Amino acid sequence: MTYYRISELANAVGLSRSTLLYYEKQGLIKGKRLNNGYRVYSDKDLQRLRLMLKLQAGGLTLKECQACLEAKVDRQLLQQRLNALDEEIAQKQASRELLAALLGQGNLKEWHKSVDEVAPDAHLEWLMKQGFTHKEALRLKWISKDMNEHEQYMADFMKVFEKLDRWGPGSESDTRKALAAVSHAPKKLLEIGSGKGLATRILAASTQAEITALDNEDTALARLQQLATEAGFAECITTVNGDMTDMPFPPASFDTLWAEGCAYIMGVEKALQQWRPLLTDDGILVLSDLVWLTDSPSEASQTFWKQDYPDMSSVATRIKQAKAAGYELLDTFVLSEDSWRAYFEPLEARVKELRPEMPESAALAAIEKEVGMYHSYLNEFGYQFFILRKTSV
Repeated sequence: MTYYRISELANAVGLSRSTLLYYEKQGLIKGKRLNNGYRVYSDKDLQRLRLMLKLQAGGLTLKECQACLEAKVDRQLLQQRLNALDEEIAQKQASRELLAALLGQGNLKEWHKSVDEVAPDAHLEWLMKQGFTHKEALRLKWISKDMNEHEQYMADFMKVFEKLDRWGPGSESDTRKALAAVSHAPKKLLEIGSGKGLATRILAASTQAEITALDNEDTALARLQQLATEAGFAECITTVNGDMTDMPFPPASFDTLWAEGCAYIMGVEKALQQWRPLLTDDGILVLSDLVWLTDSPSEASQTFWKQDYPDMSSVATRIKQAKAAGYELLDTFVLSEDSWRAYFEPLEARVKELRPEMPESAALAAIEKEVGMYHSYLNEFGYQFFILRKTSV
C-alpha cells in the first residue's frame, strides 16, 4: 500500500498542510503514525480528498461534502444548491451585460430606466459627468433613453421633425380655450418649451402681453421668429435659448406662465414647485400634461407609457399636486381629437416618407409605435389643460 506524508498529500491534491490537518480533525481523513514519528496517509485518504473536492466544485460546503461522503446524497440539498447557483449565475450574467453595455457593447435602455425611477437627479448629474450637456442629458432621459445610441437616435429624431412645425398634440382652438380661462389679461407672459411657436402666435394675437418664448432648441426658436415676423408679432416676442429647470429670470417676473406639453421633461411636480416663484401674486400657470382618462387602461397602454412616461398620472392626482404646490384650479379640460390629428397625421406622413431611406432607424421605429398607440388607444389617455392660479402660502 502506498503512503503519503502530509506534505506529499498536500501537493497531490493542491491543498495546504494546515487545511489537511483541519480536515483530519473533522474526520475527513485519518492519518497513521509510523515508528519514526511521521504521520502518513493512505491512497484511500487521497481518493477521498479528490472526491470531496469534486463535490465542493458543485458548491457544497465542507460539512455537506462530508455528509455526502458518509451517506446517500441528499437530493433536496443538491436542489437547493442548484437553485442558489442559478441565482448567482443570473446575477453575474446581469452584471456582465451591464459592464458590456457601459462599454458600448449592449443596450442600456432598461438600466437607464431603472436608475431614473429611483434616482432621477443623480442620474441626470451622472450623465453630464459622462460628457453630455444638460440639454443632451434631458433628451437622453426622455427621447433616446440609451447613451450608446443617443447621437444617431437624435440625428434621426430631428430629421423626422425638421419639416414639422408641431412637435406635440395641440390646436389653435384648444390654446384659445385655455387662454379664455385665464382670470386676467396677461401683461408679461413666459412661454416655457415654446417649440416653433404655434401657441406663441395665438398668445400674441389674442393678448397685449410682452411674451418671452423659452426653448433649448435653436432651430425651433429660429422658426418661431420667422413665423412671428410673417404674422406681424415679432416686436412683442423675445426668444430665449434656455433650460426650463434653471431659467434665468428673477422672482415675480411674469403674471402668466404658459407650458404646453413640456412639464413632463423635468417632472410635473417639480415644475409646479420650481416655476411658482417666477409668478407675481395671483399669477396664472397654464400647463398641459399627458394623463390617464380611465381607471383601467389596457395592458398595452400601461406597458407603453410606463416605458415612455413612467410619471404619467390621473387628472385628480395632478390637481392634488397643484394644490399642494400652492395653486388654485381655475379650469381643466382634455385636448380635443383635432389636437391629436393636427400632430399625428403630419407625423405619420413624415414617417412613411422617411421609412425607405431609414429602414433600421430606432427613432423611426419608436415614433411608429407611438403613432400606433394613438390609433388604437386614444380613448384611454389624453393631454389635459390645467389653468392654475398662484395662491398665498
